[in-house]
Amino acid sequence: MGAVVSCIQSVFRAIGSALMAIVNAIGSICHAIISGVVTVIDVIISCLTCGYCGRRRRGRRSAV
Repeated sequence: MGAVVSCIQSVFRAIGSALMAIVNAIGSICHAIISGVVTVIDVIISCLTCGYCGRRRRGRRSAV
C-alpha cells in the first residue's frame, strides 16, 4: 500500500514540476518582451531628444 501512495506522490510532484516549468517559461517570455519594448522606447526617446538617431557625431580633428 505504501508503494502505491509513493507512486501517486511522485506523479503529482512530476505534474507540479511541469506546471512550474511552464509558468517560469511564460514569465521569462513576458520579461523578454517587456525589456524589448522598453529598449525600443528608450531608443525612440533618445532619438527625439538629441536628434541624431544613433549616428555618431563627427568631431573636428585638430592638426597636431
